[in-house]
Amino acid sequence: MKILLGLINGMISGATPILLAALGGAYTYYAGVFNIAMEGMLLTGAFFAVLGSYYTGSWLVGVLLAVAGALLLSLIFILFAVVLKTDEFVTGIALNLFAVGATTYMLRKIFSVKGVFSNPAIQPIPSIRLPLIENIPLVGEILSGQNLMVWVAVIATILTYYLIFQTRFGLRLRAAGYNPARLDSSGVPSNRMRALSLLACGVLCGLGGAFLSLGYVNLFAENMSAGRGWISLAAIILVNGNPLGIALISLLFGFSDGLGLLLQGYRVPAQFTAMVPYVATLIALYFYAARKRRLKNA
Repeated sequence: MKILLGLINGMISGATPILLAALGGAYTYYAGVFNIAMEGMLLTGAFFAVLGSYYTGSWLVGVLLAVAGALLLSLIFILFAVVLKTDEFVTGIALNLFAVGATTYMLRKIFSVKGVFSNPAIQPIPSIRLPLIENIPLVGEILSGQNLMVWVAVIATILTYYLIFQTRFGLRLRAAGYNPARLDSSGVPSNRMRALSLLACGVLCGLGGAFLSLGYVNLFAENMSAGRGWISLAAIILVNGNPLGIALISLLFGFSDGLGLLLQGYRVPAQFTAMVPYVATLIALYFYAARKRRLKNA
């Protein structure tokens, strides 16, 4: 039973940053922006979360700084890809490389360490206890005590689904991706919707990055996003940007992440277990491509 609980809790924790980043990517997906900069946004958010938490002693300030850091990358993306019309793929790659280099440089210059910065002064994001259900066997052990950002991700999933499919904003967002010329002719600039989608992505990626460094662990490590932004992109592609589908796919990837951690307890090499989420991503993408090929030939 303890193994099962550990696997479920590991699945939820592993899914949370992927889910938050993928939800942000859903906005850009429907707006017609090919955004691969989520990896850099997650990493930047993780660094600034630790920076804010360490120097102010407040996890909330850390989260706000994480969002601000990710939004900075979003603004750069908007400047180049939306305003200056540069290639979105090239812009995203450049931002990812910039995030890796900038966070590594700041880690060494500000904290004077290489690799990993960990300090008791870093205040983590708190966990939420649910008194009414925490004594219920199994259910209480799963739901009560989860990190605050887990519940933020749940709320963000519902809110994202509502905004995209049930509001005028969502209609315009989807029109920016499906038929930008017609949206422009209606008096709503499609570039404005693309910019708003990138800002929404920055906020959610900042929250995901904050969870990585202040919730999932309580430290910052060089390149600690470790491909989660790319996994988020795969999750978006697999379900065509549907927020509810993204949540399910994120749990699947979170399960593979938790399984990798569990296998380490059985003396499986860490290098092998670290491959598990990415192997799951490749398998999922393979079946997605095979399904698309069958539908195209049908």
